Amino acid sequence: MMDPGVVEILKSIVGPDNVLSDQESLVCYSFDATRYTSQPEVVVKPRSAEEVAGVVALAYEEGIPVTPRGAGTGLSGGSVPVQGGIVVSMERMNSPAVIHKEDLYAVVEAGVVTEHLQRDAEAKRLFYPPDPASQAACTIGGNIGECAGGLRGLKYGTTKNYVLGLEIVTPEGRLTRTGARTVKSVAGYDVTRLMVGSEGTLGIVTSAVLRLLPLPRARRVIAGRFKDITSAAEAVAEITASGLVPSILEIMDDKTVEAVGAFLKESLGDGVLLLAEFDGAKSLCEEEASKALEILNGRQGGAIEDDVKGKKSAKLWEARRAALPALTRLCTTVILEDVTVPRSMLPDMVNKITRIAGKYDVGVAVFGHAGDGNIHPTFLTDRRNPDELKRVDAAIAEMMGASIDLGGTVSGEHGIGLDKMPFLKLEIGKAGYEIMKRVKGSLDPGGIMNPGKMFYDS
Repeated sequence: MMDPGVVEILKSIVGPDNVLSDQESLVCYSFDATRYTSQPEVVVKPRSAEEVAGVVALAYEEGIPVTPRGAGTGLSGGSVPVQGGIVVSMERMNSPAVIHKEDLYAVVEAGVVTEHLQRDAEAKRLFYPPDPASQAACTIGGNIGECAGGLRGLKYGTTKNYVLGLEIVTPEGRLTRTGARTVKSVAGYDVTRLMVGSEGTLGIVTSAVLRLLPLPRARRVIAGRFKDITSAAEAVAEITASGLVPSILEIMDDKTVEAVGAFLKESLGDGVLLLAEFDGAKSLCEEEASKALEILNGRQGGAIEDDVKGKKSAKLWEARRAALPALTRLCTTVILEDVTVPRSMLPDMVNKITRIAGKYDVGVAVFGHAGDGNIHPTFLTDRRNPDELKRVDAAIAEMMGASIDLGGTVSGEHGIGLDKMPFLKLEIGKAGYEIMKRVKGSLDPGGIMNPGKMFYDS
């Protein structure tokens, strides 16, 4: 139970209407898009960086755990307040982005919805590439905390490639800035990069300076169908090995395609679906799409659509972004995983996923960002069945080991949070693990920032 005196001070900092402690609110802020849940003792909703600093300074003085939260769409348990304390929701820090067209950057508050930034940038013929599947709901602060990726990661990279500078509140409650608004800056340690992907364990991002690009002048979408996911993965590996760089190269297995068709009430056809988009100058789009079509046709991928336009193109991308919500309708519990391997190893990884699912007799659907080797094996299960959940966890553990064995990573874009804690040391080793723990201990000596995440004893 939170000390009533602390609650009153919180009210004086952010206003009485922005401090929530009723049971309904605590439940609403107790979970994200994973299977994990834990209630905070109080929720605060600051409107300014100064208010965030005041809340964190109080928490530091009182030794109260602080869990930053964006939109709660995370897929690793990063915003679940496992040690109670204070949830700091950034939802009110959502003023429209200030876009500097002449210098190709935007200044954006942490609570701004990603899709809103993209829309505002495009109105000025600019482009913010990171596009998580949850872009219509997720926020910039959450994207930075988890270093979110998205469909365009193959060509454009992830959130870390677009963060020039940050405004942050340190674990002691001090407001500071990192980075710069310039194309280049090497003034000291790259604290900006350190904060990106730190999952709120080193401080709270209140706003960011984000790099923008000129809006691509043309786009071309092609689609191919395959009899099985291994054949589609082999086509992906060949496309990327040929030197082609699609802006998007996505895969959905037959189970996902069927589920999405039912969800959208519109058939997507049969088989495994491979979607590719090329962007840039029109002549380049045409040239690269033609080469990709040659590869698809050479692999006898079945039905090939060589120029998907207009509403049909929009419908296919809507279908891809609907993969997770569609799969959640198939069972009571969906556990979405996130592994990335070198692209040449993608066929091996999908084969291992199929074998592991069969070994443990668990249902799994596969979709994801095949072009950058990042796929999402999605386990279809029931948390009320302890035996089945135990088999799912064993399958996940073996799958993570397989990813590491193939030269990959246990998390391409979802972060560590609660979900991947057992596997972090597997990837980075004991020495790497200790380095990260020392960084955490140095910057957050009180251990109040998002405790219980990433490391077992933090």
